[in-house]
Amino acid sequence: MSSVAPVDLPIDDERKEDAFEEAAEGTRTARAKRRLTSRWATLAALIIAVLWTIPTFGLFVSSFRPAELIQTTGWWTIFQNPGFTLDNYQDVLFSPSMSSPQLGAYFVNSLAIAIPATIFPLVLASMAAYAFAWIKFPGANTLFIFVFALQIVPLQMALVPLLQTFSFWLRPGQAWLHDVIPIIPEQNYLPVWIAHTIFALPLAIFLLHNFISEIPRDVIEASRVDGASHAQIFFRIILPLATPAIASFAIFQFLWVWNDLLVALIFSGGTQDVAPLTQRLAEMVGSRGQDWQRLTAGAFVSLVVPLVVFFSLQRFFVRGLLAGSTKG
Repeated sequence: MSSVAPVDLPIDDERKEDAFEEAAEGTRTARAKRRLTSRWATLAALIIAVLWTIPTFGLFVSSFRPAELIQTTGWWTIFQNPGFTLDNYQDVLFSPSMSSPQLGAYFVNSLAIAIPATIFPLVLASMAAYAFAWIKFPGANTLFIFVFALQIVPLQMALVPLLQTFSFWLRPGQAWLHDVIPIIPEQNYLPVWIAHTIFALPLAIFLLHNFISEIPRDVIEASRVDGASHAQIFFRIILPLATPAIASFAIFQFLWVWNDLLVALIFSGGTQDVAPLTQRLAEMVGSRGQDWQRLTAGAFVSLVVPLVVFFSLQRFFVRGLLAGSTKG
């Protein structure tokens, strides 16, 4: 019985290149994983975590100490100078005195600023990222480079032009809308929302584009063959697959807006009905900084919402940070 020699089938050059790229990428990924999970990397991460946590722990301890002990002794002397009180939190949250600003009323203002200022850039950036990644139109590359370059423009350079534009166009429109519908306040959050959206769009488009452009082309092409429109592809395929990247940027954007003072102070007008939490924290120390001990309790009150947002979205955080780093 004669044996038949196997026939060498031809292999496309593109398949060879893809196989080599996948092998090389797998090698690089394994090497990076070994380095990041080594004993020295773990030790360095623990040291950084401890050094980062010590000041926060000291602030937490100080928030429960009496004002006179905070101003005269360090938090590390708590065993030598023991003292425990909730007066700082009561003073910050519930004091009726105008000289002792309350934070409770300003939580609503910060939420009213931060939530829309996070949703608006995510909606616009996700649509723009899809257009740059999967819609061919003239000047797409040039426009994307321009959007990318906007990230290097200092925020402070745009404050005065935006304020002039809002004063000339937006304020009269708000006043007219208030006259037509009196229930809408004349001084509202619209300038702050627009400013935060403008400042967030370049980075949001860049990060989401990196993730959306790595979605396999076969998935998009199969959808187009089945007759799906761009809207159907975007809402039924792109958004579910891009959820980790969207959630990761939502965390960064929300934390940036929540902790922002400069933009909110300039575009909100600083009035009590729209002032954010950070503005009240800045005023809490008094005109000469004599009441700075209130900041210990005020800081932890302001930490509650960011912690809730981070821990509720943390399962998407790592996957979103790695957006665009691997193929397939």
